Amino acid sequence: MDATRTDADIQTRVRMYRMMQEGRIFEKRVHDLFLQGLVKGTSHLGIGQEAIAAGFAAALRPEDLVFCTYRGHVHTLLRGASMTALMAELLGRATGICGGKGGSMHLTDVAHRAMGSYAIVGAHMPIAAGAAWAAQARGTGQVVVCFFGDGTTNIGAFHEALNLAAVWELPVVYVCENNLYMEYTPISAVTAVEHPAADRASAYGLEPILIDGNDPDEVHATAVRTVERARSGSGPSLVEAVTYRHGGHSRADPGKYRPDEEVAAWLARDPIPMYRDRLLAAGVPAETLDAVEREAQEAVERATEEARGAPPPDPSSVGTQLWADGGSAWRN
Repeated sequence: MDATRTDADIQTRVRMYRMMQEGRIFEKRVHDLFLQGLVKGTSHLGIGQEAIAAGFAAALRPEDLVFCTYRGHVHTLLRGASMTALMAELLGRATGICGGKGGSMHLTDVAHRAMGSYAIVGAHMPIAAGAAWAAQARGTGQVVVCFFGDGTTNIGAFHEALNLAAVWELPVVYVCENNLYMEYTPISAVTAVEHPAADRASAYGLEPILIDGNDPDEVHATAVRTVERARSGSGPSLVEAVTYRHGGHSRADPGKYRPDEEVAAWLARDPIPMYRDRLLAAGVPAETLDAVEREAQEAVERATEEARGAPPPDPSSVGTQLWADGGSAWRN
């Protein structure tokens, strides 16, 4: 996209740059801590995919709801969740966003409308439809945005959720983060259509929307349009944003199944240096962007130190927060 052709003002674009920097530096730190044995359980990083999270985050209102996958660190952070609490959760500390009991794949912050990261592929898509139906029934004007991976497009819940959302004209935007691989398998090897989400949109009476997921301006413009469509009562949208994860599927995956030339080509399309160059060309002073980068680094340093200094959960907490009443007793 041409630097001069965007509907977003400079302030919004610098804000998106800040979001991407915070997400990138946060996840790089998570990777480092994982290698030190400090991150409990596995982690799935979205390094390289930050433009999708930032573009949509900048288009949402505080009351809107977001659902994401186990690759959800950045999505949760950009909803306004505490960076320290997120880091503490990954380190298994009592001050974590879920008390240190959820870990990387189950981040939730209801106060900021981050309605959960879901480890079961596709499981959150019908739940997002239900949340959108509740917003519609209550007349709250809220919009639900549900992020999912390309592999989800071959799961039954994908089709069921889209069909119901279209039939009921629900205020939900489904966003496929197509990073080309379902864990270790290329999505193209197991899918009958070239674009696993966009090429299926017409089956539900929806517009096929295929965008460059590494272009923050294109993502943001699409987010503004689809979110406002949902808010106005015009129904759901299905967006396919093509992107690429810089690393493997999880921290246990070196990603060696991907061709070297493919990886190199996508690394050359890294959204962060590209966007910095675009903002400079649009007249944003280098000093402004340098300050954004420095402040993002400082924020991650503070969050890391505060999280590392927090205590582990008390063993007695294992039986809490399991049911709506807060207890663990079986209810029938």
